[in-house]
Amino acid sequence: MTQDKAENQNGELVVVKDLVKYFPVRGGVLRKIVNWVQAVDGISFSIRKGETLGLVGESGCGKSTTGRTILHLLDPTSGTVVFNDQNVFELQRQEMKVLRRDMQIIFQDPYASLNPRRPIGESIKAGLNIHQVGTPTERTEMVLDILHKVGLEDYHYHRYPHEFSGGQRQRIGIARAIALKPKFIVCDEPVSALDVSIQSQVLNLLQDLQDEFGLTYLFIAHNLSVVEHISDRVAVMYLGKIIELASRDDLYSNPLHPYTKALMSAIPIPKPSLRRTRTILKGEVPSPLDPPSGCRFHPRCPIATEQCSVEEPEFVEVMKDHYVACLGVGPQNVRI
Repeated sequence: MTQDKAENQNGELVVVKDLVKYFPVRGGVLRKIVNWVQAVDGISFSIRKGETLGLVGESGCGKSTTGRTILHLLDPTSGTVVFNDQNVFELQRQEMKVLRRDMQIIFQDPYASLNPRRPIGESIKAGLNIHQVGTPTERTEMVLDILHKVGLEDYHYHRYPHEFSGGQRQRIGIARAIALKPKFIVCDEPVSALDVSIQSQVLNLLQDLQDEFGLTYLFIAHNLSVVEHISDRVAVMYLGKIIELASRDDLYSNPLHPYTKALMSAIPIPKPSLRRTRTILKGEVPSPLDPPSGCRFHPRCPIATEQCSVEEPEFVEVMKDHYVACLGVGPQNVRI
């Protein structure tokens, strides 16, 4: 079964099919294109209404590029994204403006994503102004209500970003994302820049808002413990490809792909008396400028065969709702 067919289920809000995003590399005096960075290379998946899909992988594997391309903040090289039965990449500018009310993003760096010269109340109100939601007075009241929902007070409306802590700035970023009451939010590593003590507060806030507004999340992160806490399903990405997708419980209790197993073995156990057997991967992550042939993971894979270097694995269902792209993993290898 192909990856796009594997995810063809009811209740889908976002359907990504064969998404490709390459970045040109220019060189020489004339700045001609000499190569391409294959950031995202033909991935397909869907996100169901009301769920949180976690997207994990090493830095540089294409997670953030995937999220921003889905929102059409980046132009795709090819592929389709269907949101709420609309093909995002075929919409005209005005149609896309209307759709952006339902598709928002929370950025990783809460300070860089805020205008330092504007009070945070005005930054949150910007989307309401653009889409002309209510009267000016009603917009101000909406912003004050949103501030309360994310744990801030009325007097914060007139303060500037530099007057807030990192955790408070991320709450402001969340407030801005929910101001238009969207259906879908891309959370691009929203807690990676925060202290551990603050991360749980922000994660709990995201879950509370999801319950209150019926939100759907694509939660991008490299911290597997964070993803386990918040996600319903988890997709594992490696060098521009999705190599495993399953429910949170299935993935964490029974990872099947060798790369996923290596990631899981690195999760710390909160008991000093217990030790986890680490799987140490050999070599370095290949360059997306020149990814390996066949399976992209085969140069580092402990179970790779000669076939893995020439044949690209299909994304297949090896057990119910558990999909893997690995020639060495099939139904006969699955532990029930």
